[in-house]
Amino acid sequence: MTSAWVGKLVRLRAVEPEDWEVFWRFDQNTVDGRRSDKIHPPRSASRQRQWAEQAALKEPDNDAFQLAIESLADGALVGALSTYFVDHRAGRFMYGIALGSEHHRRGYASDAVPLLLNHMFGERRLHKCEAGVWAFNEPSIALHRKLGFTEEGRLRDHEFFAGRHHDVVLFGMTAPEFAARHPFPSEL
Repeated sequence: MTSAWVGKLVRLRAVEPEDWEVFWRFDQNTVDGRRSDKIHPPRSASRQRQWAEQAALKEPDNDAFQLAIESLADGALVGALSTYFVDHRAGRFMYGIALGSEHHRRGYASDAVPLLLNHMFGERRLHKCEAGVWAFNEPSIALHRKLGFTEEGRLRDHEFFAGRHHDVVLFGMTAPEFAARHPFPSEL
């Protein structure tokens, strides 16, 4: 069986209720939290269980959704990615990805992002993907360049955390740019 959600290293799948503990453990690492979004107040195990149960049942909203990233090698939950700010009129969307620190630099993000973009460009007919990356997050900046995203600008002093303001680097990739690097499957 072939699946559009399976790459060489990862499988993208729905969040399941039993994922709560791994996501809860990811949330304990405030460095990772800051790199992917922001530091949230501590959540109880009960609250995290409830979140995972709700996430497992949530329907995509206008092509905005969250998926778990699972390692093919051992079935471990290694992170998540999501789409948001989907604008069908303009044909664009934003996405974000976060991996647990113990799963960094193993190729999981490089494998997961093209799977997502293949779906959004090749199945949902969207035209452009955008991403915002904290300017200090050099590994994420390098990832986006490697995947073929173009740096489109910088929002100066745009976000505040860790006692100061930080720049956000804006990246974009169009469907034709994606297809030139990552051809759509030819088999139907």
